[in-house]
Amino acid sequence: MLKRMIIALAALAAAIAPALPAASNEPPADVTGDWIGTLETPQGKLSLVLTIQQNDEGALSAVLESPDQAPGQKIPVTSIGVTGGGTGGATGSVLEFTSHPIGATYKGTWDGEAWKGDFNQGMALPLTFRRGELAAKPTIEGLDGKWTAEIVRNGQTIGFELTVETTERGTSATFAVPAMMAYGLPVVDMSLEGGHLHFGVPAVAGTFDGAFKDADQPVAGSWQRQGQEALETSFTRAADKAAEVKRPQMPQAPFPYKNEDVSFANPHATDVTLAGTLTVPEGQGPFPAAILISGSGPQDRDETLLGHKPFAVLADYLTRHGIAVLRYDDRGFGKSTGDYGASTSADFATDANAAFAFLKAHSDIRPDAIGFIGHSEGGLVAPVAAEVNPDLAYIVFLAGPAVKTRDLLVTQRRTISTSNGASAADIKHVEEQTESVLDAVASAASTEEARTRLDTLMTPEVMTAMGMPPERKEPAIRQLTSNWFRYFLNHDPVPYLQALEMPVLALNGTLDQQVDAAENLTGMRRAFNGHKDATVMELDGLNHMFQTAKTGGLDEYMVIEETFAPKALALIADWINNRF
Repeated sequence: MLKRMIIALAALAAAIAPALPAASNEPPADVTGDWIGTLETPQGKLSLVLTIQQNDEGALSAVLESPDQAPGQKIPVTSIGVTGGGTGGATGSVLEFTSHPIGATYKGTWDGEAWKGDFNQGMALPLTFRRGELAAKPTIEGLDGKWTAEIVRNGQTIGFELTVETTERGTSATFAVPAMMAYGLPVVDMSLEGGHLHFGVPAVAGTFDGAFKDADQPVAGSWQRQGQEALETSFTRAADKAAEVKRPQMPQAPFPYKNEDVSFANPHATDVTLAGTLTVPEGQGPFPAAILISGSGPQDRDETLLGHKPFAVLADYLTRHGIAVLRYDDRGFGKSTGDYGASTSADFATDANAAFAFLKAHSDIRPDAIGFIGHSEGGLVAPVAAEVNPDLAYIVFLAGPAVKTRDLLVTQRRTISTSNGASAADIKHVEEQTESVLDAVASAASTEEARTRLDTLMTPEVMTAMGMPPERKEPAIRQLTSNWFRYFLNHDPVPYLQALEMPVLALNGTLDQQVDAAENLTGMRRAFNGHKDATVMELDGLNHMFQTAKTGGLDEYMVIEETFAPKALALIADWINNRF
């Protein structure tokens, strides 16, 4: 991790100028204006600008901006408040805000000079906001637009994308490695002097140096990644702006069914109210129903990813075929409330059962025909919820895990590394390092013990072997020791699967690189051995997102126009309708 320098100038000033007033622990009387913070993430440093306004009635509102990733784009802050001092009137001197569109929360305490606290967006990261104006970056002429390049390592071609944009704040850039599904990585130290272009990408420990002539010619140069030999490559300007992606399956109004925004509380969780969309077929009910449970990470009700909305497409298809569907924003994301970052898969299971209770009481829904459709981690959550829900009618697993999640992670890393062209020796080395890290976390009795072990274990060599720059150590440790990850890592789905008695459908695509179909469906067949109504199927040519793919590589997700393979949609609908 980059060193956080604690500057002692304030103490020095107090010693030589004792007449200066001491800093107050009360928050400033006027909190409006810009507050600047720098977030240390596993992908690199990100600047955040929090702009607070106040209306005539004294109510606060705010927007966020991430100038390193999306300069000029304002992210709505759903709620914001200050307690203590001039604005709040209560005690505490605390700034809190929530941004549902990005599933983020912040809570910081005033220390006399700044708000110091944690920014939580799936995991908690330290963030300090100080009054001020974000320093403008240098303006670099001739680079705006999208640039692409390729390198060849171990016989495998890996594509890069560099997106450059100039605003009133100067020139900013982001980097992408589609093969790793890594987008929006911050670019640092970009300069163009004397025809020499230089930039760095801390998230992948890489730098580029090349000869720039003009915007219409490739920039030939060298890509250097820490610990690896430099490779020759050229960045070619692809477009002034990114091309609009086509998503032909995206449902468009008017819909031939009822489409209603709904909300429901989770009685087993504090301050968790889930917001979603319920689609109900036209005609005489009640109807069988499906509850969609999303995969890992905070997701909206459509499971939006790279321009695709697979849950919107799935819900549309099922509802057109007589099945009601409830899909909802994950807790703390979109319009749902709650703390996603402090939650585990077991907590998400209580959310799924809250959705079940809501549907069971709905007059248009058959109470004896409500099931779960879980994608990826959602397929882990579903049987956990089923353990305490005897009324659940069925479960559909979309690449839901049927092996210990620790083993799944190791296989996933091996599959992706192989796809990206890593050598056998490199893959073995990465596996050894990865397994040592996972074992350290899995066997720790507490979060504190896990942190201590990782602090010792994650040397610069280990970090580099795992594909992370050594300076990202602290954010990586936070992620690896989060409540969610520790639960996920120690989870064995097999006993939960073996306990299921309702009808089950388990599907995997043969090109899935995140949940290996052969290994996973073997686990499903073993778990459901002797089950009265278990269908386990391998779908040829589909990837983890159930798109028709060529390789299954993560870089295909965005470029494939299809959101959800029609054969998979039909299979799911027919399977449910044949039973209900």
